[in-house]
Amino acid sequence: MGKKRVILPAQYVDLADVKYEPGEIKAPHLTGFALKLFVWLVEVPLIGSFIMSYVKKQNKMFEILRKTKIPEAPMFKPEFPPQEMEAGVVVIEEDIRPTDRVDLALKCLPSYDPARCWTGDSVPFLYWKIRDYAHAYRSRLVTPSMVAENIISAVEELNNKKPPMALFVTFSAEEVRKQAAASTRRFEEGNPLSILDGIFMAIKDDIDCCPYPTKGATTWLHEVRTVEKDAVSVSRLRSCGVIFVGKANMHELGLGTTGNNPNYGTTRNPHDVERYTGGSSSGPAAIVASGLCSAALGTDGGGSVRIPSSLCGVVGLKSTYGRTDMKGALCDSGTVEIIGPIASTVEDVMLVYAAISGSSPADRISLKPSPPCLPNLSSYDSSFSLGSLRLGKYTEWFNDVYSTNISNKCSDVLNLLSTTHGCEIIDIVIPEIHEMRTAHVVSIGSESLCSLTPDCEDGKGTKLTHDTRTNLALFRSFSASDYVAAQCLRRRMMYYHLEIFKKVDIIVTPTTGMTAPMIPPSSLSSGETNLHVSGYLMRFVIAANLLGLPAISVPVGHDKQGLPVGLQLIGRPWGEASILRLASAVEELCEKSRKKPAIFYDILKK
Repeated sequence: MGKKRVILPAQYVDLADVKYEPGEIKAPHLTGFALKLFVWLVEVPLIGSFIMSYVKKQNKMFEILRKTKIPEAPMFKPEFPPQEMEAGVVVIEEDIRPTDRVDLALKCLPSYDPARCWTGDSVPFLYWKIRDYAHAYRSRLVTPSMVAENIISAVEELNNKKPPMALFVTFSAEEVRKQAAASTRRFEEGNPLSILDGIFMAIKDDIDCCPYPTKGATTWLHEVRTVEKDAVSVSRLRSCGVIFVGKANMHELGLGTTGNNPNYGTTRNPHDVERYTGGSSSGPAAIVASGLCSAALGTDGGGSVRIPSSLCGVVGLKSTYGRTDMKGALCDSGTVEIIGPIASTVEDVMLVYAAISGSSPADRISLKPSPPCLPNLSSYDSSFSLGSLRLGKYTEWFNDVYSTNISNKCSDVLNLLSTTHGCEIIDIVIPEIHEMRTAHVVSIGSESLCSLTPDCEDGKGTKLTHDTRTNLALFRSFSASDYVAAQCLRRRMMYYHLEIFKKVDIIVTPTTGMTAPMIPPSSLSSGETNLHVSGYLMRFVIAANLLGLPAISVPVGHDKQGLPVGLQLIGRPWGEASILRLASAVEELCEKSRKKPAIFYDILKK
């Protein structure tokens, strides 16, 4: 027997001895015929086992999972100690109606000035906010039915582009018109359901939304899984009057970070159509960035809301694990994934988050969540309280990016927060980041494989894309002991992070380690596996998923190529209000740096 590496319990680790390891993933970059051949090889039992063993050894996964004695007990889902109530917040109780929660969220926002967006060319590029649509409807400048026609026309135009933008898996003009007509009648009768009435939203194709099928961007899932009712989050939005425009495209089954999908076309980035949107919530982010919808719902199990939000220049919120009810999503039984809003602004994210928040009955018992809260941005105290925030920055990790454009841009914003609002920047150290990445891939991979195994054994596996099959081959190579070891590492990482949150309020990082990567032409028909790129895209997002922490990506500018850069804010468990407050301040500081995407539709004024 080989010797095992014995590590100290987390509480005895000397942070002064921690050395940062750059996060490069060693694996081949394959597209086209080479990818097809690779998939054939890894699915041959003996050859595949050898290849996956080699890949895992190259990335020190064997050393971490099988040759290390981890003293902590396993943590099979995030566990949080009781948290203190945040200061300067408004509580939005889980048991009240979604419309009432949205009304409370509306009162948290600064007063609305319609002239700000309706006075012509004197302002920089700004997205239309939900309150802009609401003002236009109530002032009878437009109706939801008029806006619906603009959206339908834009979608048809985008579908006919060369190349097509590939924003939707399922879209029905008839269904959009029907919902818009009902909303228009409510406004004519003076009886809108909420500020969200008549607001158009897209739903990622792994969340149930009647009458559309849920395909997970596969070619077959809807044949074995029927949709009989809305997911809980969709139902809550529908009760507020939201109009659903269809099921947004995504990386197949969410098992990828780029948004590449040969089944329905690869969603193009509105800022540069030759580049990826990021994934897996590729369609939702591109739909919001291009101006078609005010907001969208995505899912985030490995950065899948925050990565595309960053690459497309919009806002994406990943709430605390268990904060929203996952029933009706493909990932409703996992331990790393949440449903979260993507929107063009922080205030719109707040409104959508208020509507969908509310834990499932089971999570209320096991996680004991504190009530959802929102920052009161309408009061002077909100701006004043920013000065008390302590922001944790692990400099070596922060600077481990593909281009210094990203780290410099994010550092500039932190300096602005310090000089403008008095936020304190504190140096921190996060041990064992590579171990955390390994624990995450084992956790999400094992959970994905568990849900897919029955269908794969029925022969559906061969209908999946080649990069999905590559990922599943890796996931199959994990053993039961690997899974338990990963959960022991989860407890270690939870200890480290909760200790950090005794010293700081929010951990700050770039959202991604690179801006939007190019789409290789050979990947469009057969897919692509590029774990080197995935490593950069996922570099900073893993902790929020493995540990269930809330996190938000907010745009802070562009790199030298004009591609969006996002800043990530990671908060304490149940600490959505703090990161939303800071995100709002960041958004205000960076407002003038926002650029209109190359593909953009002014749906409201058209």
